[in-house]
Amino acid sequence: MRSQGQVRFIKISTKVQALGALALFLLLAAWFGTMLSLTASHWSASRERARLLEREAQVSSAQDRVQAYRGELTSVASDLAQRQDFIQRMVEAHLGDLPAEAAGFEAQESEEGASEVVKISAAIPEAAALARLEADQLAFVDRLTRYADSRSARAADAMRKLGLSPTSVLASARSHSAKGGPLLPLATARDGSLDPRFRRLGTSLARMDALVSSLASVPQARPANVAYVSSSFGYRADPFNGSAAFHAGLDFPGPMGSPIYAAAQGTITFVGEKQGYGNCIEISHGNGLMTRYAHLSGFAARTGQKVATGARIATMGSTGRSTGPHLHFEVRLNDKPVNPRPFLEAARHAQEVQPHA
Repeated sequence: MRSQGQVRFIKISTKVQALGALALFLLLAAWFGTMLSLTASHWSASRERARLLEREAQVSSAQDRVQAYRGELTSVASDLAQRQDFIQRMVEAHLGDLPAEAAGFEAQESEEGASEVVKISAAIPEAAALARLEADQLAFVDRLTRYADSRSARAADAMRKLGLSPTSVLASARSHSAKGGPLLPLATARDGSLDPRFRRLGTSLARMDALVSSLASVPQARPANVAYVSSSFGYRADPFNGSAAFHAGLDFPGPMGSPIYAAAQGTITFVGEKQGYGNCIEISHGNGLMTRYAHLSGFAARTGQKVATGARIATMGSTGRSTGPHLHFEVRLNDKPVNPRPFLEAARHAQEVQPHA
């Protein structure tokens, strides 16, 4: 330190420096601990407040229902009748007879529903039956929604095993389907509104329908009752000149006149002769999927006819570019050939979902 022409020195020993650094570290640690404690306290308070708000909302909801029941039992009964009509329409449209499997799903809202029934029954004894009916309806809607979601998940899983994207299949189904008809609105209340829980049920059932129907239209049945495939999909030596060639399907050899079956449900879009294929049938299965059956000796179906999976459509032959009686079978997606073997080999996974369709 320079002062008035004189220089003085201040020396800080290593021990003093270490003590200073330790003190600074302890101060920083204390500050960090304080901040951490404040943050934890704030988070705990926020969490407790959220719980209180949730409980207040539940109490408010229960009180609203009690007030609704107290206000006019006739109106409540009318709303419940509207809900019952919605449920019946959804079940009839998407399921027909209610499958026993749906009963195996436990309702997630059963405790809340039971609590409301107790409160309403205690406040208004004459409304106990209506309160029980409402709770049963909501429990049924919850079970049915989760059943539909489970069916959708199984159908989507079966599609993935076939190499198809459920999202793409649903998008294709929406883009390829023409829609129309008179407006028949659905509601769960007299004012025309729709309860969000019932809306979700309708959405889940519609998705289930689309996936299961699309899966039913995927080639999954063997088109001929033969023991083996004589020529596979992909590269092969041409049977006529031996040169390298691409084979766009599978060849099923068998006796002349053997029955040929539809590999999936669909609509026959072509019956006739194609160059190289000879006598040929094509079936559209929707969503860009088409199957082709070639070298036929005879037809058992006509253009425009709707056929079910496994329906007899033709007989085996050797027409066109063929060395002997066999069926040439193709699967095409958006008019591009794909290997049929994964579809036929994965048929077992698809059929696990089909019995409920």
